[in-house]
Amino acid sequence: MSVLSHYDYDLPRELIAQQPLKARQDARLLVVNRQTESIEHAYVRDLPDYLAAGDTLVLNDTRVIPARLVGRRERTNARWTGLFLSADEHGNWQVLSKTRGKLEPGEAIAIVSWDVRQELRLRLLTKLEGGVWAVRPEPMGDALPLLEKVGRVPLPPYIRDGEMTEADRQTYQTVFAKEPGAVAAPTAGLHFTQSLFDQLDKRGITREFVTLHVGIGTFRPISAPTIDEHIMHHEWCSVSPETVDRLIATRARKGRIVAVGTTTVRTLETAAQSGKLLPFTGATNLFIRAPYQFHAVDALLTNFHLPKSTLLILVRTFGGDDLIRRAYDTAIREGYRFFSYGDAMLIL
Repeated sequence: MSVLSHYDYDLPRELIAQQPLKARQDARLLVVNRQTESIEHAYVRDLPDYLAAGDTLVLNDTRVIPARLVGRRERTNARWTGLFLSADEHGNWQVLSKTRGKLEPGEAIAIVSWDVRQELRLRLLTKLEGGVWAVRPEPMGDALPLLEKVGRVPLPPYIRDGEMTEADRQTYQTVFAKEPGAVAAPTAGLHFTQSLFDQLDKRGITREFVTLHVGIGTFRPISAPTIDEHIMHHEWCSVSPETVDRLIATRARKGRIVAVGTTTVRTLETAAQSGKLLPFTGATNLFIRAPYQFHAVDALLTNFHLPKSTLLILVRTFGGDDLIRRAYDTAIREGYRFFSYGDAMLIL
């Protein structure tokens, strides 16, 4: 189905989670079995009961950077917000900009940290496409240390209008985050704790890591009337040769490759576009939609996604359109918590 409205659904606003649970693994888990078309209710802490010795979890170890910037235009004192996207070899940044009024090259933006203890000036250089500006930080320096001083957690707008609290620095980051570069968390991974990993280890369930730096496209809705017309954003991802070898060994012993999150699915499937899983490092704009033949994923743990999003389309493609529609209806009826800080679904 290529019509975008087919992927719409009504969600009561009160089901959009605004805070994570105190214990990550206490999130509810809707277990969907594609073979029996059954739907069960469990908790993330029950995950080991639904997997088997020899299965391998694959998780995205990207680390969210404090990419959200808030400040004032020095010329007009108007509020300005931005999202850091990238830095070039000259130290200039690309920033998605939002403010009232027209911005002009040469303008300065005074950036203030969340605790109002650190400041940084951004000098506007060139307007690019899609609201993006090339800017120069003053003083110049490596991007990540500067962002650590003045940047804020880039929460999605449906969580407290994107306004962070100090707690979000920990809660909007997976416990296994390693490679800095994401502007949004791989949210299915937020449910894991070391205690849950220990339980999985005892059951003989191994884990591997890939990297996909979640980009600005995750915040952008599909604007084309049909999904076939949608232009997918590019994101950098990597699967190492060693990981590939161990995943091939998982399949050889009749184990399942269980992807944690849609970003992991896209990374693995990008690496398996030839039909065989191979090492990969580079940009991907893979848009998974029906009909699609999955080559590298046997099961999926994922959160509940926004209507009319590429993520929801991926999940329906993997789980089956009718079954996942029924699962979402069930989750809404039973009061599951949705989106980034919400509950999870396991598709077997």
